Amino acid sequence: MSFYEFKNQYKDFDIIDFSKSRTLKDVENVLAKDKLDILDYATLISDAVDDKTLEHMAEVSKNITEKQFGRTISIYAPIYLSNYCVNNCKYCGFRKENKIHRRQLEVHEVIEEAKVLSSQGIKHVLILTGENEKISSLDYISSCVQAIKPYFSSISIEVYPVDTKDYERLVALGVDGVTIYQETYDEHTYSIMHSGPKADYKYRIETPDRAAEAKMRTIGVGALLGLYNPIYDNFYTALHAKYLMDKYTDCDISVSFPRIQPEVGGFQAHSTADDRMFLQFLLASRIFLPRIGITVSTRENAVLRDNIIGLGVTKFSAGSKTDVGGYSSPDNTDSEQFIISDDRSIKDITETIYKKGYQPIFTDWV
Repeated sequence: MSFYEFKNQYKDFDIIDFSKSRTLKDVENVLAKDKLDILDYATLISDAVDDKTLEHMAEVSKNITEKQFGRTISIYAPIYLSNYCVNNCKYCGFRKENKIHRRQLEVHEVIEEAKVLSSQGIKHVLILTGENEKISSLDYISSCVQAIKPYFSSISIEVYPVDTKDYERLVALGVDGVTIYQETYDEHTYSIMHSGPKADYKYRIETPDRAAEAKMRTIGVGALLGLYNPIYDNFYTALHAKYLMDKYTDCDISVSFPRIQPEVGGFQAHSTADDRMFLQFLLASRIFLPRIGITVSTRENAVLRDNIIGLGVTKFSAGSKTDVGGYSSPDNTDSEQFIISDDRSIKDITETIYKKGYQPIFTDWV
């Protein structure tokens, strides 16, 4: 059974109504439990959580995080290889109809990007492309992976979904992680937001299954908050993560809660998840799934990122560039996927982590 089929078991469950029906007493009862189920999680992300209870959740989450992960936060950075895309996703700066400068790095240029990041201490990298299998072919991605292996201890990918055998090929080359956001778990909204190959909801939602079957070491899932109701999408992100953790016990699973940021097309979010809701999702995820990885990227603002250190997050991006060749050609900003919110340097972010009493981890040992 894939997650697509597993999710269909909940087709008659209305998470929005359930959330509205919760009371503060329901929340308190959940926090008194040793082990939570998915309805308990739904209670923790409901409107019934008041400020005092959110503070209690923060204490619980902090204790769980330190017990499971110590006082550490892993650091990584993305490298954008290409922004060519055949899709017209309404919210993405790379979408086909946008009039942006299109570029794909040559392998020697990818090496230059790797050298810059490696010289700044980054040893865990996430490589990304737009979704164009003809231009950013699997052969091209494979060549880039092989070229930058000497510079990093861990290489993850965030590219178009592929079949199990293709993930097996990438694993054999040294790729150990896949990040694949479902964008929204509401199938109807998904069909409205996407065109091109990415419009295949079922193929995309089953991608983490295929990556896990290929023995990928780490898999990250999430939804882009703002395309649909944030509570709905966060509930199914947690359900997806729990399903993967239970089924593929040799994989490390992580979640993210990326929020829509300004991009060249000017897309307007369907709904917003403010900083308080973001924090509530993070705390609830840690309490529900104590061993889950929680990644917070530079999409989010610096104040929020600083304040959540120690409260559940396990991985930060730092010094990120979302344009192709952004590290070795820093003046090239006309090809970025979206505008980042936390533009501090790697040095500044690591110093902040130290000041909070935590240790930034740069090497992801396999």
